[in-house]
Amino acid sequence: MTTEGPLAGKAAIVTGASRGIGRAVARRLAELGAQVGTIQRSPVEGLAVRADLAVPEEAEHAVEELARRLGRIDVCVCNAGVIHRRPALDVSIEDWQRVIDVNLTGAFVVSRAAARRMVAQGTGGAIVHVASQLCFFGGVNVASYAASKGGVAQLAKSQSNEWAPFGIRVNAVAPGWVETEMTEELRANEKRYREITGRIPLGRWATDEEIAEAVAWLCSPASSYVAGIVLPVDGGYLAR
Repeated sequence: MTTEGPLAGKAAIVTGASRGIGRAVARRLAELGAQVGTIQRSPVEGLAVRADLAVPEEAEHAVEELARRLGRIDVCVCNAGVIHRRPALDVSIEDWQRVIDVNLTGAFVVSRAAARRMVAQGTGGAIVHVASQLCFFGGVNVASYAASKGGVAQLAKSQSNEWAPFGIRVNAVAPGWVETEMTEELRANEKRYREITGRIPLGRWATDEEIAEAVAWLCSPASSYVAGIVLPVDGGYLAR
Protein backbone atom coordinates (compact mmCIF):
# COMPACT_ATOMS: atom_id res chain seq x y z
CA MET A 1 0.00 0.00 0.00
CA THR A 2 1.19 3.50 -0.82
CA THR A 3 0.51 6.60 1.25
CA GLU A 4 -0.46 8.55 -1.88
CA GLY A 5 -2.80 7.89 -4.75
CA PRO A 6 -6.49 8.32 -5.59
CA LEU A 7 -7.52 5.69 -3.05
CA ALA A 8 -5.21 6.80 -0.23
CA GLY A 9 -6.99 6.54 3.11
CA LYS A 10 -9.66 4.24 1.69
CA ALA A 11 -10.41 0.71 2.88
CA ALA A 12 -11.30 -1.91 0.28
CA ILE A 13 -12.44 -5.52 0.36
CA VAL A 14 -12.06 -7.92 -2.56
CA THR A 15 -13.53 -11.41 -2.79
CA GLY A 16 -11.85 -14.32 -4.57
CA ALA A 17 -8.45 -12.64 -4.41
CA SER A 18 -6.22 -15.71 -4.14
CA ARG A 19 -5.66 -15.83 -7.91
CA GLY A 20 -6.62 -14.45 -11.28
CA ILE A 21 -8.62 -11.27 -11.63
CA GLY A 22 -9.27 -10.96 -7.91
CA ARG A 23 -5.59 -11.05 -7.05
CA ALA A 24 -4.83 -8.48 -9.75
CA VAL A 25 -7.61 -6.22 -8.47
CA ALA A 26 -6.40 -6.42 -4.87
CA ARG A 27 -2.86 -5.61 -5.99
CA ARG A 28 -3.97 -2.66 -8.13
CA LEU A 29 -6.16 -1.12 -5.42
CA ALA A 30 -3.24 -1.34 -3.01
CA GLU A 31 -1.00 0.36 -5.58
CA LEU A 32 -3.54 3.18 -5.74
CA GLY A 33 -3.26 3.69 -2.01
CA ALA A 34 -6.09 1.62 -0.53
CA GLN A 35 -5.77 -0.64 2.46
CA VAL A 36 -7.06 -3.94 1.10
CA GLY A 37 -8.65 -6.86 2.89
CA THR A 38 -9.64 -10.04 1.06
CA ILE A 39 -12.18 -12.84 1.38
CA GLN A 40 -11.42 -16.25 -0.14
CA ARG A 41 -11.85 -20.00 0.34
CA SER A 42 -8.18 -20.91 0.06
CA PRO A 43 -5.68 -20.54 2.91
CA VAL A 44 -5.17 -16.86 3.62
CA GLU A 45 -2.32 -14.59 4.59
CA GLY A 46 -2.22 -11.01 5.76
CA LEU A 47 -5.38 -8.94 6.03
CA ALA A 48 -7.74 -11.67 4.85
CA VAL A 49 -10.66 -13.79 6.01
CA ARG A 50 -11.30 -17.34 4.88
CA ALA A 51 -14.93 -18.04 3.97
CA ASP A 52 -17.12 -20.07 1.63
CA LEU A 53 -19.25 -17.45 -0.12
CA ALA A 54 -21.84 -20.09 -0.96
CA VAL A 55 -22.78 -19.94 2.73
CA PRO A 56 -24.51 -16.59 3.40
CA GLU A 57 -23.65 -16.58 7.09
CA GLU A 58 -19.95 -17.04 6.35
CA ALA A 59 -20.02 -14.35 3.67
CA GLU A 60 -21.68 -11.79 5.92
CA HIS A 61 -19.42 -12.60 8.86
CA ALA A 62 -16.35 -12.21 6.64
CA VAL A 63 -17.39 -8.69 5.63
CA GLU A 64 -18.12 -7.73 9.22
CA GLU A 65 -14.75 -9.10 10.34
CA LEU A 66 -12.87 -7.14 7.68
CA ALA A 67 -14.84 -4.00 8.50
CA ARG A 68 -13.76 -4.39 12.11
CA ARG A 69 -10.12 -4.92 11.19
CA LEU A 70 -10.01 -2.19 8.56
CA GLY A 71 -12.06 0.23 10.62
CA ARG A 72 -14.32 1.10 7.69
CA ILE A 73 -15.30 0.04 4.16
CA ASP A 74 -15.10 2.44 1.23
CA VAL A 75 -14.72 0.02 -1.66
CA CYS A 76 -16.10 -3.47 -2.24
CA VAL A 77 -15.25 -5.65 -5.24
CA CYS A 78 -17.33 -8.82 -5.60
CA ASN A 79 -15.14 -10.95 -7.82
CA ALA A 80 -15.40 -14.52 -6.47
CA GLY A 81 -16.86 -16.96 -8.96
CA VAL A 82 -16.97 -20.59 -10.03
CA ILE A 83 -17.88 -22.16 -13.35
CA HIS A 84 -19.29 -25.57 -14.27
CA ARG A 85 -18.90 -26.59 -17.91
CA ARG A 86 -21.47 -29.20 -18.89
CA PRO A 87 -24.40 -29.46 -21.31
CA ALA A 88 -27.56 -28.07 -19.72
CA LEU A 89 -29.28 -31.43 -20.22
CA ASP A 90 -26.74 -33.03 -17.89
CA VAL A 91 -26.20 -30.38 -15.19
CA SER A 92 -27.12 -31.66 -11.75
CA ILE A 93 -29.18 -29.45 -9.46
CA GLU A 94 -26.32 -29.60 -6.95
CA ASP A 95 -23.83 -28.22 -9.48
CA TRP A 96 -26.32 -25.61 -10.68
CA GLN A 97 -27.01 -24.47 -7.14
CA ARG A 98 -23.32 -24.20 -6.24
CA VAL A 99 -22.67 -21.80 -9.13
CA ILE A 100 -25.71 -19.67 -8.30
CA ASP A 101 -24.88 -19.66 -4.59
CA VAL A 102 -21.29 -18.47 -5.07
CA ASN A 103 -21.62 -16.20 -8.08
CA LEU A 104 -24.96 -14.51 -7.45
CA THR A 105 -26.13 -15.02 -3.88
CA GLY A 106 -22.61 -14.59 -2.53
CA ALA A 107 -22.22 -11.33 -4.44
CA PHE A 108 -25.53 -10.09 -3.07
CA VAL A 109 -24.70 -10.94 0.54
CA VAL A 110 -21.21 -9.42 0.42
CA SER A 111 -22.28 -6.25 -1.37
CA ARG A 112 -25.26 -5.74 0.92
CA ALA A 113 -23.13 -6.18 4.03
CA ALA A 114 -20.61 -3.68 2.66
CA ALA A 115 -23.36 -1.23 1.69
CA ARG A 116 -24.88 -1.40 5.16
CA ARG A 117 -21.51 -0.43 6.58
CA MET A 118 -21.16 2.42 4.06
CA VAL A 119 -24.62 3.73 4.93
CA ALA A 120 -23.80 3.62 8.64
CA GLN A 121 -20.57 5.54 7.99
CA GLY A 122 -22.45 8.17 6.02
CA THR A 123 -19.57 8.60 3.58
CA GLY A 124 -20.77 6.67 0.53
CA GLY A 125 -18.52 4.30 -1.37
CA ALA A 126 -18.01 2.25 -4.50
CA ILE A 127 -19.13 -1.31 -5.16
CA VAL A 128 -18.02 -3.18 -8.28
CA HIS A 129 -19.37 -6.56 -9.33
CA VAL A 130 -17.40 -8.76 -11.71
CA ALA A 131 -19.95 -10.06 -14.19
CA SER A 132 -19.01 -11.55 -17.57
CA GLN A 133 -19.58 -11.09 -21.28
CA LEU A 134 -21.94 -14.03 -20.76
CA CYS A 135 -24.42 -11.60 -19.23
CA PHE A 136 -24.95 -10.42 -22.83
CA PHE A 137 -25.10 -13.79 -24.59
CA GLY A 138 -25.70 -17.36 -23.50
CA GLY A 139 -22.57 -19.29 -24.40
CA VAL A 140 -22.49 -23.07 -24.71
CA ASN A 141 -22.32 -25.65 -21.90
CA VAL A 142 -22.27 -22.92 -19.24
CA ALA A 143 -25.96 -22.42 -18.45
CA SER A 144 -25.48 -21.96 -14.71
CA TYR A 145 -22.57 -19.56 -15.13
CA ALA A 146 -24.36 -17.46 -17.77
CA ALA A 147 -27.50 -17.32 -15.63
CA SER A 148 -25.53 -16.29 -12.54
CA LYS A 149 -23.60 -13.56 -14.35
CA GLY A 150 -26.75 -12.25 -16.01
CA GLY A 151 -28.15 -11.99 -12.51
CA VAL A 152 -25.03 -10.17 -11.30
CA ALA A 153 -25.43 -7.55 -14.04
CA GLN A 154 -29.04 -6.92 -13.07
CA LEU A 155 -28.11 -6.93 -9.39
CA ALA A 156 -25.62 -4.12 -9.97
CA LYS A 157 -28.24 -2.00 -11.74
CA SER A 158 -30.87 -2.61 -9.08
CA GLN A 159 -28.51 -1.87 -6.21
CA SER A 160 -27.35 1.29 -7.98
CA ASN A 161 -30.92 2.55 -8.15
CA GLU A 162 -31.44 1.97 -4.43
CA TRP A 163 -28.06 2.99 -3.05
CA ALA A 164 -27.00 5.94 -5.20
CA PRO A 165 -28.98 8.31 -2.92
CA PHE A 166 -26.61 7.21 -0.12
CA GLY A 167 -23.60 8.16 -2.24
CA ILE A 168 -22.83 4.52 -3.04
CA ARG A 169 -21.95 3.92 -6.68
CA VAL A 170 -22.62 0.38 -7.85
CA ASN A 171 -21.29 -0.80 -11.20
CA ALA A 172 -20.15 -4.01 -12.87
CA VAL A 173 -17.44 -5.00 -15.30
CA ALA A 174 -18.08 -7.70 -17.88
CA PRO A 175 -14.75 -9.30 -18.80
CA GLY A 176 -14.42 -10.98 -22.17
CA TRP A 177 -11.98 -13.81 -22.80
CA VAL A 178 -9.26 -13.62 -20.14
CA GLU A 179 -6.16 -15.76 -19.66
CA THR A 180 -6.95 -17.15 -16.21
CA GLU A 181 -7.01 -20.57 -14.55
CA MET A 182 -10.77 -20.61 -15.13
CA THR A 183 -10.26 -20.60 -18.91
CA GLU A 184 -7.23 -22.92 -18.94
CA GLU A 185 -9.21 -25.96 -20.09
CA LEU A 186 -10.86 -23.96 -22.86
CA ARG A 187 -7.55 -22.52 -24.06
CA ALA A 188 -6.10 -26.04 -24.17
CA ASN A 189 -8.58 -26.84 -26.94
CA GLU A 190 -6.52 -25.50 -29.85
CA LYS A 191 -9.39 -25.40 -32.34
CA ARG A 192 -11.72 -23.56 -29.99
CA TYR A 193 -8.93 -21.22 -28.88
CA ARG A 194 -8.21 -20.24 -32.49
CA GLU A 195 -11.91 -19.70 -33.21
CA ILE A 196 -12.38 -17.44 -30.21
CA THR A 197 -9.19 -15.48 -30.72
CA GLY A 198 -10.03 -14.97 -34.38
CA ARG A 199 -13.32 -13.31 -33.42
CA ILE A 200 -11.75 -10.81 -30.99
CA PRO A 201 -11.07 -7.56 -32.89
CA LEU A 202 -7.94 -6.85 -30.81
CA GLY A 203 -6.70 -10.34 -31.74
CA ARG A 204 -5.80 -11.59 -28.28
CA TRP A 205 -7.21 -12.53 -24.87
CA ALA A 206 -7.09 -10.10 -21.94
CA THR A 207 -4.74 -10.30 -18.98
CA ASP A 208 -5.89 -10.18 -15.37
CA GLU A 209 -4.25 -6.79 -15.02
CA GLU A 210 -6.29 -5.28 -17.85
CA ILE A 211 -9.53 -6.27 -16.15
CA ALA A 212 -8.18 -4.99 -12.83
CA GLU A 213 -7.52 -1.56 -14.38
CA ALA A 214 -11.19 -1.26 -15.38
CA VAL A 215 -12.32 -2.32 -11.92
CA ALA A 216 -9.93 0.12 -10.26
CA TRP A 217 -11.25 2.96 -12.41
CA LEU A 218 -14.80 2.25 -11.27
CA CYS A 219 -13.55 2.27 -7.67
CA SER A 220 -11.75 5.58 -8.03
CA PRO A 221 -12.85 9.24 -7.92
CA ALA A 222 -12.17 9.37 -11.68
CA SER A 223 -15.54 7.64 -12.21
CA SER A 224 -17.42 9.75 -9.66
CA TYR A 225 -20.45 10.23 -11.94
CA VAL A 226 -20.62 6.66 -13.21
CA ALA A 227 -23.31 4.50 -11.64
CA GLY A 228 -25.41 1.51 -12.66
CA ILE A 229 -23.39 0.49 -15.71
CA VAL A 230 -22.14 -2.89 -16.92
CA LEU A 231 -18.81 -2.15 -18.59
CA PRO A 232 -17.60 -4.69 -21.18
CA VAL A 233 -13.83 -5.19 -21.17
CA ASP A 234 -13.66 -7.57 -24.09
CA GLY A 235 -11.29 -6.38 -26.79
CA GLY A 236 -14.26 -5.46 -28.98
CA TYR A 237 -15.83 -8.93 -28.93
CA LEU A 238 -19.41 -7.77 -28.38
CA ALA A 239 -19.20 -5.25 -31.20
CA ARG A 240 -18.23 -7.90 -33.75
